[in-house]
Parts: sequence; C-alpha cells; structure tokens
Amino acid sequence: MVPKRPFHGDSEDGTDSPAQDSKRFKNAIRDVLGMLSVQDIVAEIEPFIRGVVRDEIERTVQRVLQPSFRTSSNQTETSGARGFLLQFVSRPPSTIFTGSTMEAEDGNPIRLELLDARTKTLVNSGPLSSMKIEILVLDGDFGIDEREDWTENEFNANVIREREGKRPLVTGGDLNITLKSGSGLISDIIFTDNSSWQRSRRFRLGARPVTKNYSEARIREARSEAFMVKDHRGELNKKHHPPRLVDEIWRLERIAKGGATHKKLATWGIHTVRDFLQTYAINPSELRKVILGGISNRIWDMILDHANECVLDDKLYTYFEAGPSVGLLFNSVYKLVGAAFEGQMYKPLDKLAPSQMALVESLKQKAYKNVHSFIMLDSRDICGPLRSLACPQAEPFNGPNLSLQQLELPAACPGI
Repeated sequence: MVPKRPFHGDSEDGTDSPAQDSKRFKNAIRDVLGMLSVQDIVAEIEPFIRGVVRDEIERTVQRVLQPSFRTSSNQTETSGARGFLLQFVSRPPSTIFTGSTMEAEDGNPIRLELLDARTKTLVNSGPLSSMKIEILVLDGDFGIDEREDWTENEFNANVIREREGKRPLVTGGDLNITLKSGSGLISDIIFTDNSSWQRSRRFRLGARPVTKNYSEARIREARSEAFMVKDHRGELNKKHHPPRLVDEIWRLERIAKGGATHKKLATWGIHTVRDFLQTYAINPSELRKVILGGISNRIWDMILDHANECVLDDKLYTYFEAGPSVGLLFNSVYKLVGAAFEGQMYKPLDKLAPSQMALVESLKQKAYKNVHSFIMLDSRDICGPLRSLACPQAEPFNGPNLSLQQLELPAACPGI
C-alpha cells in the first residue's frame, strides 16, 4: 500500500502553504518509488485517476447541456406556471469541525424557507408548506459563477457522497425535515469527514423535496454558502475568540491544555475564565506573582488581554456594609461598578464624590476578603433602594475556590 502522508487540509489548522504541500508530495512519491514496483504503483493510482476522470466528465457534460436545461426552465416560467424555491435563510460559518453539530454563523439552528419564486414571499399555507425536505452535501464549486438559476440535473450532478470505504458523509436526525408553515430548522447535522479532498476544499449544504409533485411547477432546490470542514482534532485544543466565561482556562492564549500554567491555576481552584477574572479582580498582583510566577510579562499580557475580551453576562453581586449603610455593586467577574449610600439608588463610580469614592475603595478591600457574603442580584433590581437589596435571609452556597484566601462563591438571593 502507498504510505499515507498528510496533505494540505489534513493538518490541525489547515494552514499549510502550497510549498509545503509540494514538498510533502515529492517526499511521498520518493517513498513510493523506493518501496513499490511500477505495477504496484499503477494498481494503487489507477482507481484514483479513474474517479477524477469520471467526475470531470460528469461536470463537463452538465456544462455542455446547461443551455438546453436553462431553456427548458425558462419556458416553464414564461408559460405562466407558478414556481417555488427553497432558500437557506441562515448563513453557515466559514469553518466547522467534524463531529460537531452544525449551526448557523450566529449560533442558531440553520433556517430553511419555501418561497414563491415570483413574489419572494413565504409559502405558509397549502400542501407545499408542510412537505418533506432532504438535506444533502454539495460541491463547494457549485455556484462559484454566482448564477442564481439551475436545473434539477445540475443540482443532482453536484451532490457529494462519502468517499469509498468511509462512513456516510453526514449523519444526524435532520437529514430529512418537514416544513411547518413553509419553514424548517436544521439543528442536528454532523459531518464525519473533512472537505480537503474536494477540489474547492469546501462543501455546501443543499435541500430538495423528498417527493416530486408533478401537479405543481418545479421547486428549485436550496444551496447554502460554501464552508470548510476540518478534522475535529483541530477543535480539541482550539482557542476561543472571544472566550466565554464558562470556558475552561486553557482556552485562553498561552495556556496549554495540561501544561504547567494550566496545572498551577487548577491548584489554586482556577478552572474557568470566570474564575481567572474573578481572582484577578480580587488580587491581581498575587495572581501574577504567586500563581503564575515564572512567566514573562509578554505572556502575562497576552493571557490577560485574551481574558478581557470575554463578553460578560448580566450577573451582579452586592456587598452590604451595615455600619455606614453602604452597598457595593460588582459585575459577574467581581469588578466594582457602583455603590449606594444610605438607602439611595446605586450610582456608577464616576458619579461619586471624592469622599464617597475614598470610602468605597476602603470597603472594596474588605468586601474582597468576604466574597462569601456577596449576594447575587438580578440586573433589574439595581434600580431599587439599598435596603431592599440587602437580602439578609440569603445563604451562601459552596462552590469552587476562586480567591487566594480559599473563599466560597456567593449565593443567589431567594426570590430574585
């Protein structure tokens, strides 16, 4: 057998240059010549060459016959018959990974609609509005000419099947869906193979009716934007941009999964990006010197900059100091964002008087030593008076260590 070597697209990040591809190909040929006879080489390469030639012949035939197909389609439209078209409303992400459930670019399920070809309005009633739809994989080159009309034969010629000896190219429960009021959602489709073996190195999703209805005009199939499918091994250690609060800490730049920094942080109870940012708010110098001692300033800045890209959630915490009747307001990563005095409304820090700010800074350090006394709030409650937020009946719950003083996570205020 020809020894398998990785080519462009099979690497973790898919960023090999053409020069690297060429070098690897030459090395592979050199190995083959040293191990196999000419007859062996022919026997190995012939099926591949036959497949390439067959695919190219099919494409050429479709292109040659394309004018006649288009004429037939145009004749149908000009005859006054009503036409329909399926259309992907959602745009897929530019890159997905094998083994991951496919979703739209915005993170929602992929949406498909049936439209009236003439008015471009949703067909939300009648038998066609609840028909069954088949989801397929198309060649990424299909539609490269940006032509919006095609025939059924052209569409079928661009359907991609799994490689010989491989599992089905796509799996999942949404390979066949039923429209509801003319629309459908696709949320369970998983690719089992990457797209590096395609000439375009990309796939598209396609959709067509499961059953033809000859009493109606042709329903034009749907074709999504092109996207690349990479091997899931690239996803396993992928860094998130921006990171999420719930992400494991090694999703941050310069923190290798299972590496020394990762292990140090875990020892201090810092397992997520939220843990990291909360600990940084409580004692940044301790985090830098004690926990992450030994790393350079440049690496520290990269870790911190990446963590600060995180989009915060709406969680808020209050710390109530009964003596001077002051309430401090912290965001979800324990950064001080406001304060209230003597039962008044919370104010942002830049609205406080200098004397108030000095008191707030003093109380903040005390609050960070008593994180277990923080009370979780609903963001809608910050408009209420201080005494309504004190919530003395709240009880702290035990959670993972977040501070350097073995502190506990705060509890949610009952009824909020």
